[in-house]
Amino acid sequence: MLKTSDYNFHLPEELIAQYPIEKRDQSRLLKLDKETGEIEDNVFHSIIDELNEGDCLVVNNTRVIPARLKCTKIETGAKIEVMLVRQIHETRWEALIKPGKKAPEGTRLKIDACEISVGENTGSSGTRYVDFHYDGNVYEFIESVGNEPLPPYIKRETEVLDKDRYQTVFAENKGAVAAPTAGLHFTDELLEKIKAKGVKIAPVTLHVSLGTFRPVKVDDVTKHEMHSEYYEVSEDSARMINDTKASEHGRVICVGTTSMRTLESASTQDGQLIAKTDSTDIFIYPGYTFKIVDALITNFHTPESTLLMLVSAFAGYDSIRNAYEHAVKEKYRFFSYGDSMFIR
Repeated sequence: MLKTSDYNFHLPEELIAQYPIEKRDQSRLLKLDKETGEIEDNVFHSIIDELNEGDCLVVNNTRVIPARLKCTKIETGAKIEVMLVRQIHETRWEALIKPGKKAPEGTRLKIDACEISVGENTGSSGTRYVDFHYDGNVYEFIESVGNEPLPPYIKRETEVLDKDRYQTVFAENKGAVAAPTAGLHFTDELLEKIKAKGVKIAPVTLHVSLGTFRPVKVDDVTKHEMHSEYYEVSEDSARMINDTKASEHGRVICVGTTSMRTLESASTQDGQLIAKTDSTDIFIYPGYTFKIVDALITNFHTPESTLLMLVSAFAGYDSIRNAYEHAVKEKYRFFSYGDSMFIR
């Protein structure tokens, strides 16, 4: 049995990054050879030295929406937070309500010029349906009144800097409620240098949901159920990635676990990527056979998380455990605003 407890590790609280580093590409980079287990310490902008002409860098171009809405209960004036998780259609969302006990089904909330009605449980991870009653574009309204949905291990309120820094420089398609954090280390200048080296950039979209970051709460890893997330693979990106796989020297290098999950969800068993729009609840853990991805850029993940299991499946359990022990010893910064790892 794959035990969830095998993916626990001790992390001093002071290593959990509370703010982004001043310059995106000045974060630290741990390079891990998944064949030998060899570890090298470096700086993120040195990633360009690892990329070769003919490689294809796959980025998740999802854009984080300011999904935290600070509402007021119309009847009593009580403060209620609505954390948007996934859009169902134009005016209906799946959301987390805090405190949920104070907002049963039928509760009416208000934020600015909008009323939000709380609906029934979705049957998924404690979320509820909420309906926006607003005379205008709901997305634009959310952009104007919402706050960035920083993860709970960042122990501070959202600040102005988060509007920019909790967003990748290639963010384009609105819909995520959490950032694809491996992409936060790239700058426009670094991307231009990478392109000039003959590396192709293939964007895909996966709207990151809170379910990606939730801990596994069952003892048997294989019993965990993932939350479904929307993704898109364009014809151009599919062609670019398939051409790379067919070449003699090019590698497909994913920026982040979300890009990796997208490719593995949209590929055939023989490793052909299909252009498509769909949802995925793929759960990758040790024993999984990868079909497309050759290398991975990723951040350091929370204990007992599905993301830690994914990187363990890709690089090997022992290699990842050794790399994380090294990162703790060398005081790398962890999680969303933390440092990065390149698994080659």
